[in-house]
Amino acid sequence: MKKLIFAAAILALASCGKKETVRLETVTAERGELTETVTATGTIESVTQVDVGTQVTGIVDKLYADYNSVVRKGELIAEIEKTLLQSELTSAEANVESAKLTYEYNLTNFERDKALHEKKLISDYEFQTSEKDLKVAKTAYDKAKADRVRAAKNLNYAEIYSPIDGIVISRDVEVGQTVVSNMNVANLYTIADLDNMQVIGNVDEADIGRVKPGQPVNFSVDAYPDEIFEGKVTQVRLNPTTESNVVTYEVVVDAPNPDHKLIPGLTANLTIYVLRDENVLLLPAKAFTFEPADGRRAPQINAKDERVVWVATGDSISPAVVTIGQSNGIKTEITGGLADGTSVATGYATVETGKPQQGEVSPFAPQPPGRNKKK
Repeated sequence: MKKLIFAAAILALASCGKKETVRLETVTAERGELTETVTATGTIESVTQVDVGTQVTGIVDKLYADYNSVVRKGELIAEIEKTLLQSELTSAEANVESAKLTYEYNLTNFERDKALHEKKLISDYEFQTSEKDLKVAKTAYDKAKADRVRAAKNLNYAEIYSPIDGIVISRDVEVGQTVVSNMNVANLYTIADLDNMQVIGNVDEADIGRVKPGQPVNFSVDAYPDEIFEGKVTQVRLNPTTESNVVTYEVVVDAPNPDHKLIPGLTANLTIYVLRDENVLLLPAKAFTFEPADGRRAPQINAKDERVVWVATGDSISPAVVTIGQSNGIKTEITGGLADGTSVATGYATVETGKPQQGEVSPFAPQPPGRNKKK
């Protein structure tokens, strides 16, 4: 009787064991977007940013623009006090008149002495002196006219006009302040064209080889965390920057800005699409490393862009040679040899079956506390 009880217990344990079956894993070849990206950070700048200054020394008389003022090219934005500049022009004009009279007088003398010299009525010395006086007077006259042009120009420089369409992002002077122009132009305003912005990104040396002009870029800024801005790479600068033993290269990204949300100085987080193909047939990388469990070998391939995949049809699989395009390491483009929607084997999976049903318990298993308590 004890032997029968022991045999029944072993049978119960066997019925509780798990069984394992192997099934084929497949993936469907579908069209999608193949992308590979490089990330970087950068700073937003205006494509056109001009420091507007004055080339003359004087007192700031009027300011017609302030921070954030929208200005147009040729618009008057400031004036320098003109009294001294106007007096310099008046003095220059008077000098021109004086020099002109002197020149005309010496010209008349020269023409008279020339005629007398030809008739041998005056000496060579007298004629040469008259000729020298004419040349000196002509030089003085030319200089006076040049001084007048400079004085007129300086008076014009007292009126400062915007050189571009844009927005004033900096004003460096106040009304009544004296600006001194020596070797450098005294700066009054900084005007930026906010319609056309650019991002100067810093790309790591390990990634710069894949970045090319024309590649699309998405970027975000902390000022608008929920928005994604678009641009494209316009320039890859070859001058390296080394900081803390990290080498980076500057990449210029064009960033249209019709809403003027992007302003100079913002930090941008860039995603550069070094690979971006849409509506291409894709397979995962593991589809190319699958090997059948029955030991069958893949057919020979003859080209570098050929690969073998195993097409699943019902319960059977068969090899197919396909041609591949670009890859991002995760997915690969299929350019020929495979139709859309084809099932392709990628591996095998182990499935557990035969789990014990509720109520099947071994008599040798520990019993929960209080199970055998009598009521």
